[in-house]
Amino acid sequence: MNATRIAPMALYQEVAERLRERIFAHELKPGAWIDEQALTEHYGISRTPLREALKVLASEGLVTLKPRRGCYVTEISERDLDEIFTVMGLLEGQCARDATRTARPADLKQLEKIHAELEQAASSGDINGFFEANQAFHHEVQRIADNRWLQHVIEDLRKVIKLSRHHSLFSDGRLEQSLTEHRRILKAMLARDADDADLAMREHIASGRKALARIAASRTEAA
Repeated sequence: MNATRIAPMALYQEVAERLRERIFAHELKPGAWIDEQALTEHYGISRTPLREALKVLASEGLVTLKPRRGCYVTEISERDLDEIFTVMGLLEGQCARDATRTARPADLKQLEKIHAELEQAASSGDINGFFEANQAFHHEVQRIADNRWLQHVIEDLRKVIKLSRHHSLFSDGRLEQSLTEHRRILKAMLARDADDADLAMREHIASGRKALARIAASRTEAA
């Protein structure tokens, strides 16, 4: 049998990943026009892989293609965030419900381990560490739920949320509040209470949205 060669990542996928990183870092700011000529020169590529990359980012909601006007980094409004977090709450709540019903003892042990990292980060005031453990906790719940379609939509929505200039954990008291909410989610899952796990997760997502709104409001007042 002849060996099957594994093709390297397509060029447009690599370009999409680099642009995605620049968008998340706000090097390419929301509302900014994408200068295709400058990017082709910067990366030493033709327009074909760049345009394919932009189509990928458009499908993720990170850029907006406007006929005869070009491509722009998507601007996300407060209304957009309201709507996205509403959907996120429903989807992640369903993940928590499904995971509670299907989790094996080893799965719950892993969640407890990740939660311990949340506790440690919170006690030391490590916002970055808390953020990473928070992401790991949510990803683990989604993995246990084992619904790839739910996970795919959640991942795309989280990419769009990253367009926001603010992070909820920087809101006063949000880290401690988030930790309390995670404790409730974990407690419900350990008790195999799918209804409460669903509700606790949805309320946790809603609290994150409220924290973002407070940050946006305070910065608007200060401007």
